Amino acid sequence: MFLFSSDVLYSKEDYASIYYVTSSTFGNVGSFDPEKPTIMILHPMFLDTSWLECQFGDPRLYRNYNLIAFDMRTVGRSTCQPSGKHDSWVDAADLALCHQKLHLPPCHIFALEALAVNCAIRFAILFPEMCASLALCNVPSPLEQRWTYNTLEELVHSWCYSEDLESLEHAATELLTFLLGPDQLVAHWEKVIPPRRRPWVIETLSVLINRIPLEPELYAQITQPTLILHGERNEICPRKYSEALSAQLTGVENGAVIYTVRGAAMYLSIIPGSASIANQTFTKFLQRVPVVKSEIVPPQTSIQDRMKEALERQSALVGDKDIASLDPLCPLSFSCLTEEAARKQSELIAQYSRDRLSAFDPLGPDGRPPRKISQGKSEHWFQSGKDGLSVAVTNFLPAGKQEPERAPRNNDRETQIVKPSAHSPAVEKYIIKGPMAKVVRETSAAAAPLGRMLM
Repeated sequence: MFLFSSDVLYSKEDYASIYYVTSSTFGNVGSFDPEKPTIMILHPMFLDTSWLECQFGDPRLYRNYNLIAFDMRTVGRSTCQPSGKHDSWVDAADLALCHQKLHLPPCHIFALEALAVNCAIRFAILFPEMCASLALCNVPSPLEQRWTYNTLEELVHSWCYSEDLESLEHAATELLTFLLGPDQLVAHWEKVIPPRRRPWVIETLSVLINRIPLEPELYAQITQPTLILHGERNEICPRKYSEALSAQLTGVENGAVIYTVRGAAMYLSIIPGSASIANQTFTKFLQRVPVVKSEIVPPQTSIQDRMKEALERQSALVGDKDIASLDPLCPLSFSCLTEEAARKQSELIAQYSRDRLSAFDPLGPDGRPPRKISQGKSEHWFQSGKDGLSVAVTNFLPAGKQEPERAPRNNDRETQIVKPSAHSPAVEKYIIKGPMAKVVRETSAAAAPLGRMLM
């Protein structure tokens, strides 16, 4: 059983309540074993700490290490005020503030997938004394690939504006085909990120697709021992990006270690087989790095002074003098987005916030999904008509409550929701020829099926 606690980060411009879970007996940092090193686990994108069973349930980890994991500010049990300034530097500042408030020792960072990797790298750059080592799973590209940008944007929009259970499950099926995933994953999304939570969903996506790539000089600032884990069949984050990152980590003694997990694709941390291999590789890596004990003592420098120092360091590294004068206790001060990018993200969040409370609710009266997604697949909503064309002929309404025929209207197009675009400057500027469905189908074909999850 996981015992959750929270850390509140409050400033004049921002509010966030960050939830965390530990492997200790009483669910808090105070009961950590001081003789064991501490591992901080960063969960995958669109998931949260409840999907770290393969890590918290692995005796190779919980018997030999203190484990702690945080829900990022826009997911899970964490809550925050939506902001267009949110980027991975802000996530790193969140971790640093929580680290100091909880009096944590230097931690081995286990970052799972793209957002976690981006956050971990920035955390190691700005707060090196808090980071004992890095383990990065599935390193993303510095610039978002155009085909993944378009596909994710379309799928997330379809999910956020679904109007019934069939539309929601259809969007989920397409997203799972793109990523992978089981019934349990769809049920989790229906409970924690239903359409009424769409402002936070689009903010999370914006952090990924609007990221600003780091300059080579910043990667050279990382000196901690680094392990890079790569899913062999991950077409979204190919191995070439892991190799490129390894080449840029010139400050790491003896270089970064790259390990390929055979047969794994995305979300290798939640597939029991792949997760076990990743955990084994990670523990063997930790056996070769210096041991750091977990003494829970207050930091010698005040939180405000340490965050101020980090702001000044970031200001010098990114070449923006204005950053150093901002509020050091506000995580949003660490944002490196331009004013134009932050404004567009704010507009996007505002658009997704409209009428969110009246959005479709996929949960039943008991607060649980009414069915598994596999139970709604007895018949496809596209059927072959008499003329051989595929048409939507299935009626999902109960008998006797058939939907009345609606006369066509000339202004239907004007009443539709216009899908906003994030206009990310970080997206690769090239064109994939051929229909998007074909590209997604070919890319997703390599994804391994997800096994039964441990609940």
